[in-house]
Amino acid sequence: MSIEIKTPELPESVDEATLLTWHVEAGESVRRDAKIADVETDKIVLEVFASSGGRFEPLVAEGDILKRGDLIARISDEEGATTSSPAQTSSTASVEPPVASTPSLPSSDETFSQSDASDLLGLSPSLRRLMIENELKSDDIVGTGKGGKITRTDILLYLEETPHAKKNIGLGATAPSLDSLKAPKTSASAKPLDPYQKRVAMSQIRSRIATRLKDVQNTAALLTTFNEVNMKPVMDMRTKYKERFEKDYGVKLGFMSFFVKAAVEGLKKFPLVNAQLDGRDIVYNEAYHVGIAVDSPRGLVVPVLRHAEKMNFAEVERGIRGLAGKARDAKLAYEDLIGGTFTITNGGVFGSMLSTPIINAPQSAILGMHTIQERPWVEDGQVVVRPVMYLALTYDHRIIDGRDAVQFLVSIKESLEDPAQLMLQL
Repeated sequence: MSIEIKTPELPESVDEATLLTWHVEAGESVRRDAKIADVETDKIVLEVFASSGGRFEPLVAEGDILKRGDLIARISDEEGATTSSPAQTSSTASVEPPVASTPSLPSSDETFSQSDASDLLGLSPSLRRLMIENELKSDDIVGTGKGGKITRTDILLYLEETPHAKKNIGLGATAPSLDSLKAPKTSASAKPLDPYQKRVAMSQIRSRIATRLKDVQNTAALLTTFNEVNMKPVMDMRTKYKERFEKDYGVKLGFMSFFVKAAVEGLKKFPLVNAQLDGRDIVYNEAYHVGIAVDSPRGLVVPVLRHAEKMNFAEVERGIRGLAGKARDAKLAYEDLIGGTFTITNGGVFGSMLSTPIINAPQSAILGMHTIQERPWVEDGQVVVRPVMYLALTYDHRIIDGRDAVQFLVSIKESLEDPAQLMLQL
């Protein structure tokens, strides 16, 4: 008896995913509910868990493209192996029939010997067989999988790009098109232009980010306005209340809650900044769902703080820390990433002095925070030193006029330079 493991349920707007990592080796015994794989979409990373205990047999390789409902693995009783033949999973990633744990080798009169195959034992049975039938060694190919593991795509690209290599890719299953693999998945096994270059495959998340940003540049009329803010009042308030705040609420008082609350108050005053275009219609959002751009191991993501207008400072801080933690641990759900109406990005944490951020479509504006530097500041006719941050607001000029954009940014500046306004919602 065996249990089939299929592609996890994908979000409604997602059609395919990539098998990012296997956490279990072929033939290894797994426990029920053990994590066996990570599957990456263009938005999130989904975890796959064993629905039953038994012996694990992967049917696709790391880097393969998965469709909805594809069969990706089987878990069989410890006593025996699976016997039924797997179906092909997709047009770009085929599923090979299970083979014995010790693959069949070429006959003794061929030059490829048992000892030559000894370094392939870390591969799945199907990949071992593919390597053996094409007389390849692990040193021949640079793997692009986790920890440098060799994937099926790496082998196929090597076979196609190496003139003297054998082209035996049958294995009893339909092989994916090599041309289709070359464009979307450039492998490290592709020949570099010189010895000091290395090619790596772009992840689905990174690819999606690139596509969306370019689409925004091609579609929206982007314009950026700047201002500067004296951060001393906010810093003084944090210094005065941070210990009491953390004691009462169990969370640290950071800068981001001030910016979120200031942005929400500004959006209330200038609703076009919280609106979006839909064809020839302007859609006004009456809720304030603030996206917070955070860095994750797999690229920039923008989880959404929903109904920020209903949150106090402590709730904002908890929400941001929770989302940032989920992004860091690849635990974000699809629902965490949709529905934002306005975005805040903080390049200052990386030392950025000034930037022109790109809006997160279909939103119409994004606020860029930057590093705080001591600079000359004029107060009451006197030059003093103050901690200053430059702010940038990029907006879609098709829907937002310069006057509204500038006044919105001034509203944020005024709220931060007099944070009591935020507390009183003035």
